[in-house]
Amino acid sequence: MISSKLTVGRVLRCSTTGFVVGCQTLLPEMPTFGAFVKVAVQNTEVYGLIYNVSIQDDPLVRQILSAPGVPEEMILDQRHNRQMPIEVSVLVVGFRAGDRVYHYLPPQPPPALDEIYLCDEAEIVAFTSSLDYLRTILGTKSDVPADELLAASLRQASVCRGHGTPDRAFLVQAGRELVRLLNDDPVRLDGILRRLRS
Repeated sequence: MISSKLTVGRVLRCSTTGFVVGCQTLLPEMPTFGAFVKVAVQNTEVYGLIYNVSIQDDPLVRQILSAPGVPEEMILDQRHNRQMPIEVSVLVVGFRAGDRVYHYLPPQPPPALDEIYLCDEAEIVAFTSSLDYLRTILGTKSDVPADELLAASLRQASVCRGHGTPDRAFLVQAGRELVRLLNDDPVRLDGILRRLRS
């Protein structure tokens, strides 16, 4: 069922609402905030959004920091040649079963050590053809930066539709949906709309 080959990493910890992925990658390929990802669970694909990327403690970095006058070559080697232990936190926003996409929580979380993949443009466009997933982001109560994540996901979906440039019509449609969902919280709504314009 999984078609994309752009692997983010493997599941470390999981629940129905989200999961943490462990990966080791070089800095330029580090997963990005707001990226759409997927993982196979039984006969479904669970979709999520990356909301945190954390570089874990590295003993070599501690040694480098304690040394006086760190050479530039050592810093560049650390950044570009060594693999860093990274944890990626993902908020679950929906799933696909067969040809249908559902914008609510899946019946099961992904098993530990399952591979997580980046979604391609076609998958992002298909998933965001309905904006019902915005409710899941807005309703999250954990440490997820919901407003920033929501805006990042809409910007990414817009660029996928515009093949590299933002699709203004999609952003206007998303803005209307946000007005409907947040009509009782104009301050929050204004903050999200400002993030969409930037």
